[in-house]
Amino acid sequence: MKTKKLTFGAMCLALALLLPQVFHLIGMQQAGSVFLPMHIPVFIGGMLLGPIYGLFLGIFAPLTSFVVTGMPNAQRVFFMVCELATYGIVSGLLFHQFHFSKKKLGSFIALCLSMVAGRLIYGFSISLATYLFHIPLGGIPAVVAATMTGIPGIVIQLLFVPAIVTVIDRGGYFRESEYVTKQA
Repeated sequence: MKTKKLTFGAMCLALALLLPQVFHLIGMQQAGSVFLPMHIPVFIGGMLLGPIYGLFLGIFAPLTSFVVTGMPNAQRVFFMVCELATYGIVSGLLFHQFHFSKKKLGSFIALCLSMVAGRLIYGFSISLATYLFHIPLGGIPAVVAATMTGIPGIVIQLLFVPAIVTVIDRGGYFRESEYVTKQA
């Protein structure tokens, strides 16, 4: 089981690096800020792998992307780490520990609550940097603007993440031990 989780986590990390590149190929300025492609694998990984894997995926996705591609830029990477780590851990907690996986529309609700939590932490970290350390990032208005810019990405997440999570979860990919127990 651990091997499957590590492999799936590595695949999510690879997707977190590749999806932004695909969106940048369309030639649109700021495609990552509009479509939020790095968020998708973090949400999926958090929900299917649990809060610990989700946390690490949320930390390493933006850091690895920054080192390999230079995106997100140095000014934003810390704030994206805070936001995506929150997405990973909260989606994992809700889906696993709070058993949203067993509820109707559970993946959708877990996604929505995780989105809110991540944006709150993003806003808090930007505000902290702006008001406490006097780093000119724009504070709360910048967070509101970033959220408005990301509406197309939020819609994409709402449409695809719950469907992907539900298909993989119901497919039983991570329930090998239950299958083996039933056969014995």
